[in-house]
Amino acid sequence: MQVSVFSIVFMAVSAIISIGLPVGFFIFIYKKYNAKFLPMIIGAIAFTIFVLVLETSVHTIVFKMYPLREKPFVYILYGTLLAGIFEETARLISFKILKKKYTGIETGLSYGIGHGGIEAVLIVGVSMITTIIFSILINTGNTEAITGKLQGETLIQIETQINAILITPPYMFLISGVERIFAIILQISLSVIMFYSVFCKGKIWLFPSAILLHAIVDIPAAAMQVNIIQNILFVECLIAVLCAIVTIIAFFVHKKLKDKL
Repeated sequence: MQVSVFSIVFMAVSAIISIGLPVGFFIFIYKKYNAKFLPMIIGAIAFTIFVLVLETSVHTIVFKMYPLREKPFVYILYGTLLAGIFEETARLISFKILKKKYTGIETGLSYGIGHGGIEAVLIVGVSMITTIIFSILINTGNTEAITGKLQGETLIQIETQINAILITPPYMFLISGVERIFAIILQISLSVIMFYSVFCKGKIWLFPSAILLHAIVDIPAAAMQVNIIQNILFVECLIAVLCAIVTIIAFFVHKKLKDKL
């Protein structure tokens, strides 16, 4: 079997979206608002620490202790709320640090691009580049370059990954990139909401609101993980609608509070 040309093309498109979109967004806000680079870096660091390290560690401990996947609704409630708590707390702490030196909505936008951008790059961008390399090796009959010196569990994992690439429909690779568009816009929108939570006096209530909004947007994906929803196109449509609603809320918050900074 060989990997479809369409699959490889869609992998490349998703990689370009995941890496190029954050860059494009930052260039835009740099030119429009004279945004600074440091808030974006802090956003990337905050996501890495709070999500990839702290949240992942908590998940590892909890899933070893409790079989939450056997209780779908508990799993959804736990997973979505924990994601909201960790990511919005990352924003809360980051903006309190940034507040000492930075002002203006461009700070929130720049942070959001860093937070959502590093998520896109690490979760989809790097993955798609790796998958393209695997696909080329598969199509040229050189998979031994990957598996030749491997054995045991590692070999099984790589062979499983190769088989997954072969049987995955081409459009699934494109969906990964399209989803990142929604995700980055969501991360920027939530960052705007949290920016005003920290920078506007008396608006700390926006912090739990952001947690709740974040959790709600994550519900369709969590529901799919426990097979409550099985149609991925339906899931992506739900996510797109929910992201649009959060974006509208962020615009409303900005419009109401921009003159109170």
